[in-house]
Amino acid sequence: MDITQIIQSTRKYGITERKKAELDLLTNEVLDAQHEVEQYQAMVTSLTEKNNEYLEYLAEAEATRDHTRANVDLLDQLIQDVTSLKDNSNIAFDEMVLADDKIKDVSKGIKEVMDELIYSAEVINKLSNIIIKKKAKNPLISDELIDLVNTIGKDANDAVALTLVGLQSTYAAEATSVESEAASALEYRQAIQLYEVLRGRKESAEGPGMKDTSTYKQCLENLVKKAYKKAKKDYNTERKASKEVTDQLNQVTIKFNKAQVNLSSLQAGLAAANAAALAS
Repeated sequence: MDITQIIQSTRKYGITERKKAELDLLTNEVLDAQHEVEQYQAMVTSLTEKNNEYLEYLAEAEATRDHTRANVDLLDQLIQDVTSLKDNSNIAFDEMVLADDKIKDVSKGIKEVMDELIYSAEVINKLSNIIIKKKAKNPLISDELIDLVNTIGKDANDAVALTLVGLQSTYAAEATSVESEAASALEYRQAIQLYEVLRGRKESAEGPGMKDTSTYKQCLENLVKKAYKKAKKDYNTERKASKEVTDQLNQVTIKFNKAQVNLSSLQAGLAAANAAALAS
């Protein structure tokens, strides 16, 4: 073998070694890229599962928030209705008290009239007896006078009887008024109690228009609004957490896509290098 052949052989050997080194480098880069893709794939899979889980939590929190918001709306409407009932019951009770006072005044007036009628009837009856006795001693006394006095006495007795019926009617009305007043008072007290259960505020007994603004932690309004406040807070927390996971997933997905593109490029380069090596 002459020197030229040795040089050519040496050059060919050097080229082969260089190509092998290049192929080994490309192969290692492909392996590294595959490992990177696998890592990002695992991260995408994990974050996707986590994101779906957080979306479920967010949906539950949103449903709870909307439900508690609806409870607040219903409670506000109920408070308005109970407030109207309480106010109307108070007005009705006051009207019943006034009506009862008026009935008592009427009863008192009728009683006074009846007493006067009874007194008048007694006077007329005495007068009638005197006239009748006088008639027995003095025939000149007119029979018409006797008849007139008897008629007046009868009318007076009838008036007393009718007034007694009227008095009985007023007493019956007064009894009914007392029952109605008691029922109205009971309704008003129950309306106040229901109002206190809802809002925890009681009307002050210090005087009209004065109110005790103290609140009670266990009243329904506080409990319902506290539940809504907590539900809103939980929803905001879940929304923030879900957004963070979604952002992480988006960022990792972008890196995963880039890693896939890089892997595909390196694989194509390796394939081309292998083909060139085989062809030489």
